[in-house]
Amino acid sequence: MNKKTTVTKNPEFIGMDAALKRAAKAAHTLARKTKTPCYIWKDGQIVDIAARKKSTSRSGQASGK
Repeated sequence: MNKKTTVTKNPEFIGMDAALKRAAKAAHTLARKTKTPCYIWKDGQIVDIAARKKSTSRSGQASGK
């Protein structure tokens, strides 16, 4: 079974995927910097991706005073 890729003839749509990815990354970065929510639809639920914590933990380190 061969999969054909469709090539759009409309020049406005050629860079649409790349532009949407850039806009999503910029929105996520801005939300992280300003500590505001950034919601996406994932696995049938609305998820705030800006609220997710990084996996690295600093719980074992001494506090610097």
